[in-house]
Order: sequence, then C-alpha cells, then structure tokens
Amino acid sequence: MSGPSVMSGHDVIMAEAERIKALGEAAEREARDPVNQPTINNWLEAMGNTHPRWRAGEAPPSMAQVWTMYGQGGRPPADDPLHGMMKVLTDAGYTAVLGTNCEQEYRRTLKVGEQVRVTTALDSVVGPKTTGMGVGYFVTSRNTWYVGSGADAEVVATMLFRVLKFVPQGADDSEVPA
Repeated sequence: MSGPSVMSGHDVIMAEAERIKALGEAAEREARDPVNQPTINNWLEAMGNTHPRWRAGEAPPSMAQVWTMYGQGGRPPADDPLHGMMKVLTDAGYTAVLGTNCEQEYRRTLKVGEQVRVTTALDSVVGPKTTGMGVGYFVTSRNTWYVGSGADAEVVATMLFRVLKFVPQGADDSEVPA
C-alpha cells in the first residue's frame, strides 16, 4: 500500500497554471473612459508623434492598452489570470520579475467615442528555466481588446505579454525553491 501523493513545488505550480488556464478569458473590464481626443493628444505629445491623422478623431493603434490601464491606485480584479499566476509563483518563492517581451497585433484604429474593453487569459507557464537572471518560470498572458459586445463584439487588438518570474541569480541555495 502506498502513502499519500506528495506534489513537488513544480507540480503545484503547474497544476495551478492549468487551473487558471482552464478559466479562459477572464478579468473582463471596460475602459474608464471612451476613446477621446484629449487623451490621444497627450499620448501624441508624450511620443513626439505629429502625424495629423491622429488629430482628426482616430487613435494610434499602439494606444489600445492605454484605454484599459488601471490608473493610479487601480487594482487588478480578483479573477485576473496574470496576477493570479504571479501570486502562485511569489508564494512558491519566485519573487523577482522581469518583462521579457510583448507581441502586439493591431487590427484597426480606434475612433473617438468608442468604448473599449479588454479580457485577459493565461496563455502558458514554462519552467523552471535557468537564465542569466536566475531560475524561474516564463509566464505568458493574452490580452484581447474589443469594441462592442455580444454578437457585435469586434476584436481590435491583441497582445501576448511574457514575463520571467524568478529567484535572482546569486541568491543563496536556501532561497531557491525545491
């Protein structure tokens, strides 16, 4: 007769990743404000973009994420898959984070007055990997921005966002999770 199964730290991490992935798109939230010219103007000024097209009721595609940012003091919703997975890794001892890359696709420009919403899903968790920064897991989330709802919902942009959640290189062996 065998005793109870004991899951390793890696097994627990991967089981939580699968649980979170199974939720699919979650953390849906609507932009605080509709697409508006004053915010576009501020973005253009900050980026040094002087193209006249963006002063006539369209937002540069690269602004997709701007409309759904949390703002100062904002908090992700409890069902946010990326933040949920990051907490799992933090609790397992992987306390440092480094943004590694971002892949964005813009399907069309947004127009002043449109209301944007975003969903987030956990795409993948890969690890543990030994990197120059330390041992950790690569966590990839997928954001999808929409205009409209229900049958009229239109995807206007997507983003794969990948981070490395790790134990910094040089941490003594007692700090590296088993």
